[in-house]
Amino acid sequence: MIIARLSALILVTGLLSACAGQSVVEPPVELGNFKMGLNIVVADNPQKVPISREAKPQDLDDSLTKALQARLGRYDGDKFYNLGVSVDAYALAPPGIPLVLSPKSALVVTATVWDDAAGTKLNEKGEQFTVFEGIDGDTLIGSGLTRTPQQQMDKLSFNAAKRIELWLSDHPEWFGLPPKPKPVVQSTK
Repeated sequence: MIIARLSALILVTGLLSACAGQSVVEPPVELGNFKMGLNIVVADNPQKVPISREAKPQDLDDSLTKALQARLGRYDGDKFYNLGVSVDAYALAPPGIPLVLSPKSALVVTATVWDDAAGTKLNEKGEQFTVFEGIDGDTLIGSGLTRTPQQQMDKLSFNAAKRIELWLSDHPEWFGLPPKPKPVVQSTK
């Protein structure tokens, strides 16, 4: 009976691992005339969650800069837009007790986008995002046990870049496209 349960757990973990993939990048979304100009990441003084593994600010900066360039540098519009992102806080999961205490990794960033030619900020106030590693075969038992701090940072950076791309696509008017239609609220009277 114990062997059957253990085999089932190994099978499920294997299936989840096969379905997961950080390097899988979806096709680009519609961003009109967007072309990445400056990609400025600032991780001068990020807040560390008390139970987190230690991360050097430069490592956070480098990881997020690389992820943003990979994700947003693929757009070949005809107008440059500059992106500024600050790393506000992070938590890199330490090793825990599998399936009992499995801390999760998280990253909090604030993003701003500028029209390079006009020299104007497109979002009046920075947009803050909190992203997590997600659940896959590596994080099922806790990423602190299965990933190095650098691997955790890279996964968080990948997810932050993906979330920022989604945010940009929610504002097509910034990139020479018609605005998204406002949702229609139905009255229940």
